[in-house]
Amino acid sequence: MKDLPISLLRTFVTVARTLNLTSAAQQRHKAPSTVSMQLSRLESLLDATLLERGQYGVRLTAAGRQLEMDARKLISLHDQILGNYQHGGIKGTVRLGTHDQYATRVLTPILEAFVLSYPEANLEVFIDHRPQQLQKMLDEDQLDLALIEMPFSSEGGERLTLDELVWVRSPSHQIDLNMTLPLAVFLDGCYHRDSAQSALQAAEKDYRIAFSSQSRTGILAAVKAGIGIGVLPRSTVEPGISVIEEGLPALPKTHATLFVANNVNEATQRLSATIRERAAEGLLQ
Repeated sequence: MKDLPISLLRTFVTVARTLNLTSAAQQRHKAPSTVSMQLSRLESLLDATLLERGQYGVRLTAAGRQLEMDARKLISLHDQILGNYQHGGIKGTVRLGTHDQYATRVLTPILEAFVLSYPEANLEVFIDHRPQQLQKMLDEDQLDLALIEMPFSSEGGERLTLDELVWVRSPSHQIDLNMTLPLAVFLDGCYHRDSAQSALQAAEKDYRIAFSSQSRTGILAAVKAGIGIGVLPRSTVEPGISVIEEGLPALPKTHATLFVANNVNEATQRLSATIRERAAEGLLQ
């Protein structure tokens, strides 16, 4: 019986996620030709067609969709076994602070990879929509790491990925942009809310806070229900929400920024390295 190399499965899962060979090659730090050869070898080992290649990219076949699920399970088990033997001696508590938009979207695979690789480490995650509060907690030794969305022109921390804020609305509900603008935003202290208010005030555009929440899920629900216009990073816009490209003042660019406290333990250093690696692979967007 033939063995399935884990490296081939990792490449396949990346392709299955991006459905773009060039993007997958960049994330795997390989040439596109190498990715294509790895996929061909995997199809040969399994004697199955996993991808259909066309003018507009690739898509998974039925066998490919099944393999994606199986491969994720196998990779997870592989990393867990490897972590138990290679990193079992790395212990300690890691205190991570972050925004709800990261916690509910991109942190799940990062934290999963960390826990599997370092099973003896203890992870504590603190969620707050106020970047200043997370920075304060870091300065007061209440956090070891903080993954925060920061203004493009700000200083401090390690810049990981570039994004921009955009206005969003429900495509199913009409809101007159020429009238007083209803906003669905986070509570006071959120960079999204502050940026929206500053932009509207500079444009002398009337607005009101129609809905506020400290939860990204709550904000999305309000936008989809047509309660108000929201503000999101462009990379986080999901189905059921439309970007407003015209008619409202421009919003600023942002950076996903990593802050690391001084004199952190080995487990914290490993998690910060994992976050950097995933950011380089495009997994913070």
